[in-house]
Amino acid sequence: MDGRLTNLLNTIKNNSKATNNIVRLTKDLTLAGLIKMRYSTSNPVMTQNFWSNIQGQNTMTLQGTIGKLAYLLGIVTITAFISAYVALDALAAGNTSVISGMAWGGLIGGFVVALMLFIMRPENPGALMTIYAVLQGMFVGAISLVFEAFYTGIIIQAAFGTLFITGGMLIIYSSRVIRPTPTFNKVIGSLVGAIMMLYLVSIFFSLFTAYEVPFVHSSGPIGIGFTIFVLSIAALSLISDFGFIESGVKWQAPKNAEWWGAFGVLVTIIWIYIEMIRLLSKIRD
Repeated sequence: MDGRLTNLLNTIKNNSKATNNIVRLTKDLTLAGLIKMRYSTSNPVMTQNFWSNIQGQNTMTLQGTIGKLAYLLGIVTITAFISAYVALDALAAGNTSVISGMAWGGLIGGFVVALMLFIMRPENPGALMTIYAVLQGMFVGAISLVFEAFYTGIIIQAAFGTLFITGGMLIIYSSRVIRPTPTFNKVIGSLVGAIMMLYLVSIFFSLFTAYEVPFVHSSGPIGIGFTIFVLSIAALSLISDFGFIESGVKWQAPKNAEWWGAFGVLVTIIWIYIEMIRLLSKIRD
């Protein structure tokens, strides 16, 4: 009798463990589905399906994301100053090929690294993102020096413009005036993709043909209007990036998701700065 009772208790205990495991697995799968569904952004580097390759024990925090963003921005800023200094010496010596090499090297190199991040989705992306920040700093520094040579004071104006736009979009997001809904992210994401494709075509024409895409670089009313439109899309992309970070913190994404959140904001801020300096140059022409 005692043996039967013991067997019965063991059976109930084993069934209870199995049930608990099923419940826990169901909860994990449900949470994973919710996380994947809510981590939505217009940034092309951070699409929803890459979360399946992101793993970790600790969870994402806002402070950690801000710290990583500050680190990446610091790398870009320091590299940009060094690049601008080298470009200034090259300009004084009449060696414009150095400036062109840094600008194109930083632009194309940064694109390649971003493409690697997009495809590989590394579990520890900090190293590649640091390389991206260095390359973009080289690009930004060289380009900024060229624009400053033609339009005195434009770097400061573009920097403050970028700061005001970023702060303004953060205030708009915090006040819930604009929310990164799935529809919002899809629309902005589609526009971002279309603009990137247009820029790639424009670069191709500039490098390999004697023609250029109309209105992209012109300083007439249509050209200025086009840049204002692109700048507006870049600014709205910040709303999507902020939503990505907030969702990641709320739904306890893995710790290394902080890198992706910081990287998304970095990419958008650099884009805003470049569009701002282009807009100011067109207006001053």
